[in-house]
Amino acid sequence: MMKRKLLGVLLSAAMAAALVTGCGGGSTPTAAESTEAPKEAETTKAAEEEKASEAESKEDAAGGEGKTGGEGKTGGLVGVSMPTQDLQRWNQDGSNMKAELEAAGYTVELQYASNEIATQVSQIETMISDGCELLVIASIDGDSLGTVLAQAKEAGVQVIAYDRLIMNSDAVSYYATFDNYLVGQKQGEYIVDALDLKNQAGPFNMEIVTGDPGDNNVNFFYGGAMDVLQPYIDEGKLVIPSGQVEKDDVATANWSTETAQSRFETILSSYYADGTQLDVVLASNDSTALGVANALAANYTGSYPVLTGQDCDVANVKNMIAGKQSMSIFKDTRTLASKVVEMVDAIMQGKEAPVNDTETYDNGTGVIPSFLCEPVFADADNYKELLVDSGYYTEADLQ
Repeated sequence: MMKRKLLGVLLSAAMAAALVTGCGGGSTPTAAESTEAPKEAETTKAAEEEKASEAESKEDAAGGEGKTGGEGKTGGLVGVSMPTQDLQRWNQDGSNMKAELEAAGYTVELQYASNEIATQVSQIETMISDGCELLVIASIDGDSLGTVLAQAKEAGVQVIAYDRLIMNSDAVSYYATFDNYLVGQKQGEYIVDALDLKNQAGPFNMEIVTGDPGDNNVNFFYGGAMDVLQPYIDEGKLVIPSGQVEKDDVATANWSTETAQSRFETILSSYYADGTQLDVVLASNDSTALGVANALAANYTGSYPVLTGQDCDVANVKNMIAGKQSMSIFKDTRTLASKVVEMVDAIMQGKEAPVNDTETYDNGTGVIPSFLCEPVFADADNYKELLVDSGYYTEADLQ
């Protein structure tokens, strides 16, 4: 079509030139006039070709379907919503995600919600109105985002749930996380090995501290660990003096270090003040493990218990080195961020994102296709290899 328009323009120019010649009384053009005419024609042709090229480029750029789904599309605005900056791991997740996405050519709108649901909802609404083409969301409460994600779906914005599964919303396209059931399993297996439960009669005294009840991951951390440990509880090798075993009884709102510390101080004063030995504490993550360690330092004089954790926060790695925490699950957020960038790229190009699990994570509206990265455990023996040699931390960070 563009070529036909260009031909029409050139024919019109030729006819106009013929009319001018006919009205000129048959005068012969000068040499200068004869030279200028071809130059002007060449200039006009070049300008028309440039306009045609620009128009074709604009048509190509607008060729995608919807906000996400243009074949070959690169770049675009991506919204990243993190729950809080109060925990070290979310700072690392947010900064790693932003760096990886920007390196891949995306513009990133990164927000932290201070663990306030209303703030996160408002921030996501702003991302949608700002024109974000895709959202990566680590929710504060998995059940709290249904209304705002309905707005995202209406606007054609796809959603990747990050680390925490968003529940009861059909706007969630994909889920990217670590294998959270395996996290719990590894914590349980570490306890089995540390106490030699397969060979020792016990009994060993254990207490349990998990995380926020609104975080769907708690179900997997707790479930994975208890699937390993329950047989030893049933056998009487592990006993829980406080009697606090059920998931709701061992939860910690907002994964708060202070809340975990307060609860554990009460446990110590109520069940261990008489010299009863505490052998092991199953703590689901590092912020709760830090609360337990603080309570032990202030209120416990017996032999130090086995203490688990997750995330390898700096303070907890220092505690591992000092013998105040036994292990922590290492989830390299750089790996997860890289995988999310792959998923974003695929979605933005109208392709299916890479996944490796299509059976496990049902958010109430159906199973969400997921990519699960594999966690590993760190302790005083291998932390240098995992954390320092890999560049995750420097030696100075851990001094």
